Amino acid sequence: MKFSENWLREWVNPAISSDELVAQLTLLGLEVDDVTALGGLFSGVVVGEIVAIEQHPDADRLRVCQVAGGEEVVQVVCGAPNAALGLKTAFATVGAVLPGNFKIKKAKLRGQPSFGMLCSGEEIGLSSDADGIMELPADAPVGTPLAEYLGLDDTVIDIDITPNRSDCFSIRGVARDISARNDLPLAKTLQCEVSETSAAVQDVSVEPGSACVRYCGRVIEGVDNTKTTPLWMAERLRRGGVRPISPLVDVTNYVMLELGQPMHAFDRDRLSGAIRVRRAAAKEPVKLLDGRDIKLDDDTTVIADDSGVIGVAGIMGGDSTGCEAESRNVFLESALFLPEMIAGRSRRYAMHTESGHRFERGVDPQLQREALDYATALILEICGGQAGPVTEVLEEPRLPVAEPILLRRERIERILGFVVPAEEVEILLSRLGVELSAHPEGWTATVPGYRYDLRIEVDLIEEIARVYGYDKLPDTQPVLSPTIRPVADLPGGIWRAREVLVERGFQEVVTYSFVDPQLHEALCPGVKALPLANPISTELAEMRLSLLPGLVSAFQRNVNRQIQDLRLFESGLRFLPGPEGLEQRKTLAGLISGRAAAEHWSGEAGQVDFYTMKGHLESVFNAVHAGAVTFTAAAQPGLHPGQSATVLVDGQACGVIGTLHPSLVKQLDLQQPAYVFEIDQEVLERDCLPAYEEISRFPSVRRDIAVLFDESTSMGDVERTVLQNAPGVLRKLVVFDIYRGEKIASGLKSVALGLILQDNSRTLDEGEVEKTVAGIIKVLEEKFGATLRM
Repeated sequence: MKFSENWLREWVNPAISSDELVAQLTLLGLEVDDVTALGGLFSGVVVGEIVAIEQHPDADRLRVCQVAGGEEVVQVVCGAPNAALGLKTAFATVGAVLPGNFKIKKAKLRGQPSFGMLCSGEEIGLSSDADGIMELPADAPVGTPLAEYLGLDDTVIDIDITPNRSDCFSIRGVARDISARNDLPLAKTLQCEVSETSAAVQDVSVEPGSACVRYCGRVIEGVDNTKTTPLWMAERLRRGGVRPISPLVDVTNYVMLELGQPMHAFDRDRLSGAIRVRRAAAKEPVKLLDGRDIKLDDDTTVIADDSGVIGVAGIMGGDSTGCEAESRNVFLESALFLPEMIAGRSRRYAMHTESGHRFERGVDPQLQREALDYATALILEICGGQAGPVTEVLEEPRLPVAEPILLRRERIERILGFVVPAEEVEILLSRLGVELSAHPEGWTATVPGYRYDLRIEVDLIEEIARVYGYDKLPDTQPVLSPTIRPVADLPGGIWRAREVLVERGFQEVVTYSFVDPQLHEALCPGVKALPLANPISTELAEMRLSLLPGLVSAFQRNVNRQIQDLRLFESGLRFLPGPEGLEQRKTLAGLISGRAAAEHWSGEAGQVDFYTMKGHLESVFNAVHAGAVTFTAAAQPGLHPGQSATVLVDGQACGVIGTLHPSLVKQLDLQQPAYVFEIDQEVLERDCLPAYEEISRFPSVRRDIAVLFDESTSMGDVERTVLQNAPGVLRKLVVFDIYRGEKIASGLKSVALGLILQDNSRTLDEGEVEKTVAGIIKVLEEKFGATLRM
């Protein structure tokens, strides 16, 4: 909100400089966005009068004016459409300097000499009006410096008001805060007594359930809207960012800026019958003051008469009843519309108005009659006329009323960290309009109607700190009594696991805890997920049972954008149904797809597969010393039945690994396979410390054997059986080849095993080696019916 500093100082004038005032506003929470000192915007600009005017001989859009304003009448070429004989305007003489360091010099325009420039409000930095040259009142003294005439020894302050501070959308509201901060009373009060010299009234009815809870109105007859708005009012409006239009409109805008009450003036002669405040019918049309035609929704409150809608309540009036220069009889409206029933309508209809801003945030419910009297007095003073009695419709049970708030002394001290004297609390809050009455624990506070943001005790404590001054709050060091808790001596847990995955080329992602129900069902069939009562969208409607749907969605988005080589992982919570309600389980999941390595001139890298992912997961378990890790082939929901397994640590199932099911890959149009794992984080954070193993100084011995197994035999079972039954000298078992073909019977496979033997105390002799190998072959024969292939 923009406003004139001089106007604010009429209401409260602390003995501080402009810079100090700006600093106070910011510390009060009214952040200052911009400060413009008007006095230094230009120099050499005076009040000028066009004493003669004629068409330029060589240009249709230019006119040659004779302008009085200096020591003599000079010629100025001007292209403004409103240049006219007798018009008084802003005249920049030769040598004048305008904003942007633009210097006025003698010039020739289409062959005609020009000694100066007639300026618009935009050209001298006073407004955004560039439609024509500035029009000054007829009594403006010719030759007077414009800055002196307009009283430009002023500063325009632009503050950023937060949505909760609706009371500061007015000069009086800002003045209350400055008054409280400086412990000064308001210097200005409004006491407008309007004499009712007309009996004219306008019938008004308010429909129950509409946004309107108080409607005040008054007829004023015999006004002269052709009068000129007083310069002091026009300048205050201009400095507040509002363009002066006509006396009737300007008065309503002026009262809104000064008091915070939006108003509207209807041309009473253009009204048809009684005014009715009601809800609009669905698709009901209205033509607005800005010339647009819109259709309304049935939850919008409107102002209507017998002809239909004549305004959108609290936002903008209609074109059909707007005041014009010829208007002689007006009906002034000053109403209260509830914020919750106005909010959102401005955006919906693309009508961002000063009135809408205020009603959306809340207007003082006791202000309407005062604002109506003030506006009436200003109109009578400027335009003349006879005022009629006030028509008021009130729905008192729906008026916004704040409940009394208990404000406790000990609560103030506990939240602010220091003791605020009781007298200071009372002074600070009373300056803000809060009424306090004694209570054994402190005070009972009654909040004024214009403070919609004060509803609970902590709001009042915040006000005390804000007005007291955040910069004056004492610095106190907190008293700490730290308790040192034992920390588990773990090798890294989930943090080390994440590091390992990043080292192996994975990228960590964070996905929504809400997932697509269809994808959820494909990956977790038969398990009922918790549905959201108010989902962001239908694609994010359930709490996830698994992290895999989020990873698969991320995979799909990347593939659709031509990114095929992916390594993704996520650590987070999944939400599982349990006997005692929803169970939250920490989980680590990953996904890979595409090439095993980046493209290179030396050769084809090949594609990742199930065993690539298995190697990544084994590296994670090894890094955190999780225990003995095994993989058991087993069909898993959403995964390829022949390429999926259960992950076990020390024999306990802790997760799954596998290839996405081909049907799911086809359904999602992924064009390439993907490999996933998902494990409980708990197994990564067990207290499994690394243990020292002695390194043998003696050579190892390797023996390779080829063994025939049944096709259904799992190599994992073979490896576990051999390691469990072999003597301690067997250090490692390696499966280095599997053969199926014509040289062996159908239903069998030949597996080549590498047996690595070593002892820590001596070199193994040939007899010991042969005995160990024979024992391993015997175990394989007994457990799996295997035979040694010769």
